[in-house]
Amino acid sequence: MAGRMVGGSAALAALVRPASVPDPAAGHRLLPVAPELTGLLPHRGLRRGSTVAVTVGQPRHSGGTSLVLALLAEASRAGSWCAVVGVPTLGAGAAAEVGIALDRLALVPHPGPEWPTVVAALIDGVDVVVTAVPHTVAASVADRLAARARQRGCVLVPYGRWAGADVTLQVVRGVWEGLGAGRGRLRRREVTVSARGRGAAARPKEITMWLPGDGLTRIIPRTAPASSPASAVGSRPGGFTVVGSV
Repeated sequence: MAGRMVGGSAALAALVRPASVPDPAAGHRLLPVAPELTGLLPHRGLRRGSTVAVTVGQPRHSGGTSLVLALLAEASRAGSWCAVVGVPTLGAGAAAEVGIALDRLALVPHPGPEWPTVVAALIDGVDVVVTAVPHTVAASVADRLAARARQRGCVLVPYGRWAGADVTLQVVRGVWEGLGAGRGRLRRREVTVSARGRGAAARPKEITMWLPGDGLTRIIPRTAPASSPASAVGSRPGGFTVVGSV
């Protein structure tokens, strides 16, 4: 089953609540994230009303999309609706592999010039809204969208540079595994993810983890030698295995 492709104001309106209707799930409730990511977030989850940016590293396709999907997976699995705006290369198959429920995923690959209006409408009715950030976003527009997310209890996840985010995540290093001497296939990527922000997230953090390529995601303890074996301390539905701690 593919994620819902949203095209046109009528289809968009069918997904969202009227802005005048209060959100009973708003406030400071947390949406869950995978254990690998809890250490990067000040509340160990996605706090409703917050803005969590995922910046694009260099080169542009450096694991950012995989990080976005990993960020959504647990919230989606727990029943939250998610929307992704302006990322036409994001595939439903990749989303399903990490555990995102496709029947609660809205995709708006080409929002057009009315991008802020589309994002604002989705904020009114979706739990987590990921949006690719255009090259130039006026500070007033960014502030209005962040304020709307706070009011509506939505988690706004800008994908790109975004001033004023509560937390900013970025893949700063990445190494693929799977290729041998002239043969094999890429299977997974060991990445280092940094987090910085304001308030409770002011202290920079960094973890090294596997982004799923073969159904396995592990935390790599930063203090453990690379050759030291780690003992599994838990497993998660959907093929996630947590190893060690950060």
